[in-house]
Amino acid sequence: MNLENDYSRLPNALYTRLDPTPVVNPTLIELNHSLAIELCLRLGLNDTARLAQIFSGNDRLPGSQPIALVYAGHQFGSFVPLLGDGRALLLGEARDRHGALKDIQLKGAGRTAYSRGGDGRAALGPVLREYLVGEAMTAMNIPSTRSLAAVSTGERVWREEGALPGAILTRVATSHVRVGTFEFLAARNDTKTLKELADYVIARHYPEAKADALPYRRLLDLVVDRQAYLIAQWMKVGFIHGVMNTDNTSVVGETIDYGPCAFMDAFEPQAVFSSIDQHGRYSYSNQPAIAQWNMARFAETLLPLISDDQEEAVVLATAAVGAFSGKFEQQWLGAMRSKLGLIQEQPGDGDLFRGLLTVLHAAQADYTVTFHSLASLLEEGGANSIVDPTLQHSRDFQVWLRQWRDRHAQESAGPELRLKMMRMANPKYIPRNHRIEAVIQSATAGDFGPFRALLAVVVRPFEEQPHAEEYTKPPRAEERVFQTFCGT
Repeated sequence: MNLENDYSRLPNALYTRLDPTPVVNPTLIELNHSLAIELCLRLGLNDTARLAQIFSGNDRLPGSQPIALVYAGHQFGSFVPLLGDGRALLLGEARDRHGALKDIQLKGAGRTAYSRGGDGRAALGPVLREYLVGEAMTAMNIPSTRSLAAVSTGERVWREEGALPGAILTRVATSHVRVGTFEFLAARNDTKTLKELADYVIARHYPEAKADALPYRRLLDLVVDRQAYLIAQWMKVGFIHGVMNTDNTSVVGETIDYGPCAFMDAFEPQAVFSSIDQHGRYSYSNQPAIAQWNMARFAETLLPLISDDQEEAVVLATAAVGAFSGKFEQQWLGAMRSKLGLIQEQPGDGDLFRGLLTVLHAAQADYTVTFHSLASLLEEGGANSIVDPTLQHSRDFQVWLRQWRDRHAQESAGPELRLKMMRMANPKYIPRNHRIEAVIQSATAGDFGPFRALLAVVVRPFEEQPHAEEYTKPPRAEERVFQTFCGT
């Protein structure tokens, strides 16, 4: 595995070169073997001691030229002109078996020029959370960064809870360029480097924009497209990112930076889990609006590139950002049709979908359980049984069921195809908050068995796993998790 250094060819204003800070006693927690094979990784996959040295940063991968990336960002609506990788290092890029470049990054690798007083390290809990959720999202076909390895460092890190075991995550991404990367350059009026960055993003990720008469406007359109798709996929499975700052918004439309993220249990449109989101800015239902707001910030950075005529640039950029709402709505409608087994488009589908969500909210029914059980109703040919007991005696739900069945009667496709669509759109297993917390507690005490057991289940979200029925259950009252926390 000889790493390339594609990003390092950009001007050095965008990064700082430095090596990871060595750790005392690294131990391999988990290696993602399937991803390692995808990346053509040939490092002796059974030599755990050697792998621990590599994925802790103690030993360097061949060809690696580690760099910390700089960026700015709007954090909870307020602009911060200098952020950057305060605890992460991009080791370089690897080519996967399809020839595509993938970033390889260590997260928790020590202080950088952008640590802003932090220790540059990661605690074990957030590393395991990101590993679990990122791999679960990937298994649900939602664009996401991935985890290649997790290593314990043999050191302690200090957080509000006290001394915690340290860990390092090896993260794989299509790109680590963020909206905040563009904001960093725009805030410094560095149009020359901004253009180089935009050209880099086009060449590596959006080559179709290069031939367009307005390549940077086309870039904006394409990034908006991917964001609309991504957020619709989040909404589809009840996922709440928790910290949708522009520095956490990838320009390639991947879910990045799993900090205080969570999956809903009972359906609540205003659900907020993040301990730092005091006013619900990044609540479940507000995610589409925030994504559009973030796209507006991205568009502002591109204005000097879109057109020399600033008025024209503003008109073109405004139209691109304004199109987000319609694009998201179409993506969301498509996602909901798949969840409800509907193939043909009908004008009243939006009302049908929102009607179900209203019923779920009123009953506080579990989002994942309800949608997965609907496939059983279709399969049983109209039986009224439902897994979530809160809906069993709901008259509103019975009314909605009749509407849904009437809508199915309008479909020309056979029930087998519709049922298959539902099975592939409604996960049975998700990394529920209470399960993740239990895993972290066990791992902190030295037992990684629960982590591996949960991981094995959530990477097969749509399959029937008779041995894993316990993982489908919503939390009991005493198990509910009300807050999730940022790793820093």
